[in-house]
Amino acid sequence: EVRLAESGGASVQARGSLKLSCAFSQLSLKRLYMAWFRQAPGKEREGVAGFGKGEITYADAVKGRFAISVEASDVDAGNGTLYLEMNNLEPEDSGIYYCAADSWVGASARLKVHAYPWWGQGTQVIVSS
Repeated sequence: EVRLAESGGASVQARGSLKLSCAFSQLSLKRLYMAWFRQAPGKEREGVAGFGKGEITYADAVKGRFAISVEASDVDAGNGTLYLEMNNLEPEDSGIYYCAADSWVGASARLKVHAYPWWGQGTQVIVSS
């Protein structure tokens, strides 16, 4: 069973930094497509950063400020951690951040909610001005 568990959310001041983590298990590291999404109160969930097949995609709102990366810890078990490093945070970056995964996602869908069947429970980020 695929498991995703986010952590690292916190309350920070504007222009601060945070690094989110998403521990995953039972994923094929040879066919790994993962992404970070966020959802602010009253708004739809939106894609922030995604990767797959050696390609990385960022939403325009976070380009130059956020960085996605992944680290494998146990290739046989399909375990590892997905990261989202966030710098120069703005109040508009506040929300619940989710990680998502699938074994294949087309390039045009890397930041689309409907493309991912596996999701974590989320971690909250609050950025105050």
